[in-house]
Amino acid sequence: MAKRPATSKSTLATPRRKQIADERSATAMAPKERPPALDPALQRRVVVEGVRPEVDGGRFPIKRVPGERVIVTADVFADGHDELAAALLYRQAGDAAWREQRMALTTNDRWQAAFTVESPGSYEYTVEGWVDRFATWRRDLIKKVDAGQEVTSELLEGSELIRETAAGAGEHATELQQHAARIADSASTAAARIAAVRSDDLRRLMTAHPDRRFGTRLDRVLGVLVERERARFGAWYEMFPRSAGTDPGRSATFAEAAGRLPYIASMGFDVLYLPPVHPIGRSFRKGPNNTLTPGPGDPGSPWAIGSDEGGHMAIEPGLGTLDDFDSFVEAAARHGLEIALDIAFQASPDHPYVREHPEWFRHRPDGTIKYAENPPKKYQDIYPINFESAQWPALWQELKRVFEFWIGHGVRIFRVDNPHTKPFRFWHWVLGELHREHPDTIFLSEAFTRPKVMRYLAKCGFSQSYSYFTWRNTAAELTAYFTELTQTDVREYMRPNLFANTPDILHEYLQRGGPPAFAIRLVLAATLGASYGIYSGFELFENVPVKEGSEEYLDSEKYQIRPRQFDRPDSLAGLIRAINTIRRAHPALQHDHGLAFHPCDSPELICYSKRSVDGTDLILTVVNVDPFHMQHGYVQLPLADWGFTPHDTVEVHDLLSSERYYWRGAFNYVRLEPGSRVAHVLHVRLPRPLGDLPGLPDTR
Repeated sequence: MAKRPATSKSTLATPRRKQIADERSATAMAPKERPPALDPALQRRVVVEGVRPEVDGGRFPIKRVPGERVIVTADVFADGHDELAAALLYRQAGDAAWREQRMALTTNDRWQAAFTVESPGSYEYTVEGWVDRFATWRRDLIKKVDAGQEVTSELLEGSELIRETAAGAGEHATELQQHAARIADSASTAAARIAAVRSDDLRRLMTAHPDRRFGTRLDRVLGVLVERERARFGAWYEMFPRSAGTDPGRSATFAEAAGRLPYIASMGFDVLYLPPVHPIGRSFRKGPNNTLTPGPGDPGSPWAIGSDEGGHMAIEPGLGTLDDFDSFVEAAARHGLEIALDIAFQASPDHPYVREHPEWFRHRPDGTIKYAENPPKKYQDIYPINFESAQWPALWQELKRVFEFWIGHGVRIFRVDNPHTKPFRFWHWVLGELHREHPDTIFLSEAFTRPKVMRYLAKCGFSQSYSYFTWRNTAAELTAYFTELTQTDVREYMRPNLFANTPDILHEYLQRGGPPAFAIRLVLAATLGASYGIYSGFELFENVPVKEGSEEYLDSEKYQIRPRQFDRPDSLAGLIRAINTIRRAHPALQHDHGLAFHPCDSPELICYSKRSVDGTDLILTVVNVDPFHMQHGYVQLPLADWGFTPHDTVEVHDLLSSERYYWRGAFNYVRLEPGSRVAHVLHVRLPRPLGDLPGLPDTR
């Protein structure tokens, strides 16, 4: 067999070599391509993150009232070892220009500054950080000088840096040029040139004109909802005006209800809250104790809104006319009381909406409208509104008009019934619109529901929120709950209003605890919360449930007229008056911030203090939460936090009894007897003002 001729490797590779050569030749002949353009933002070396306060990454605003500070902190850092600077930018929403406050480095890349909100409305803020080239140069040069090193070149570098800054420094340009010349002057002594570098005037000018071309600004703008002071602090009293007369067989009028105003004002309340005052439907009207068989004279529930006399923008005829309502609002104002009106978006079967806009309600397959249910409970006297109807834009605008109607009649505070059964987005829209158009309005969310839902409603714009206070009765429960409300981020957007009772809620604690239980809950509500409320009859110790295990009142005022004898000698009105007087006199009790709990060796005693933002006012409260038995024990005071030494005498003045005590040391004995004294509310005489409490909004 003949051998095949040997094949040269170079012969086999020739086509491939030719291909490579051709490609190189083509590349050499082709025009050179430019590299892709890069975003100039890539030159920003500084990181800005961890900005506080903020709610859900800035989706919702924090809340303040005029005169309060917003203390802002942020993590601002960069690669390397350059000196940094940061600024807090803020403005009223709608302003074109930002106002600015330089931030101070506190610790571990954490920076802080603050601004004060001045009027109701919306504010915005953000944070910007940048590399401070001048401060970096100055720091390094001084280090070299102190080490005895030659710095001629560094002086020239700094002079040029200052000249660059002078070019855009406006009225300060000449001064900066002079500083640059002194630093660069080789004819001058080294000591004189170094002295020019160390000049405080130079540092001030360069700080005022920083090079922020490559500064990093937080990628979002954060918001502040600023509401008037009543959104933060106030005492509420709830009253059914139809019960203000003496005849249980007929509704009292607004004119008669005005006769109760001096009594309510005398107890020191700020807000008088009225259940719905609209016409009440007759279809499926409820009788006494929520029965389905009303008598001909039964008034029905005020929450079954709407009849032939009108709907949400009309007055129940038994109360009078719209003019009578206006007169009542004016009379309340003369007594220092604001009217809060209940807004309940639901309708009786007789409501004009049912006839005029049946499309705003849900329908059964047979075409009839569905009544409200909370299985197994049925509410045949009301129809829920369908917020998802095809005609929802017209519906939403109409409901907004309900608020606007009552705003036009002098109402600036609204208690909103069951907002958790309506869409979040509706509340976010309507409250945002109303706050923008009427920044003095206040909205209380009546939502006893799951914690996340309650919080989200607060984020949506409700000024205040009902809370779980009613169901927190032990010292341990109260401590845990109010620590959550006042010492976590929740405090930035959710303001609790602590109602001790409501027409719907008579807690077992009040049912069984007798008068001491009412006094205990009053003191707790009024001193733990800046806003609190009671429902009429609380001061008379009304405590009988409709049946065992129920939180509903027997002969509930929701379904019948309940005149009362308020001048009883055993009334709690005197204690209420004293508590509200104390609250108005002491700034420490006018904020939800500043609350601290202190150890006590008895589980039935709860001890806590509240301090004012500026640290000049301190209230210490000790309450026996056991309404049946005397309790005693030692409370432990944080003497060092209050500016005392362990050997100082602490003078405390009991604002309820006018007694004074002189305590020595951190541990002090307390004895509280339910039959005579359920609590101490003590004003602590401080050796000196404590100073601003970190993280608190200041009001000065």
